[in-house]
Amino acid sequence: MREPHDRPAAPNYTQACIVMFGVNLAWVLMAIWAIWGLIAAAVLGWVVNKVIDRIAATRQ
Repeated sequence: MREPHDRPAAPNYTQACIVMFGVNLAWVLMAIWAIWGLIAAAVLGWVVNKVIDRIAATRQ
């Protein structure tokens, strides 16, 4: 049986996750804008912003 110290440290993918969240959010908002218009994309962006603000408030 191997000791737990035999493994290398796991890579930190936090920055990649944040970047990909932004990329995915951008294409989803563009698709919604193309299908339902600017108002729907703006409302969804506002809702996502409020959800992120609520998460940030609970973590403090």
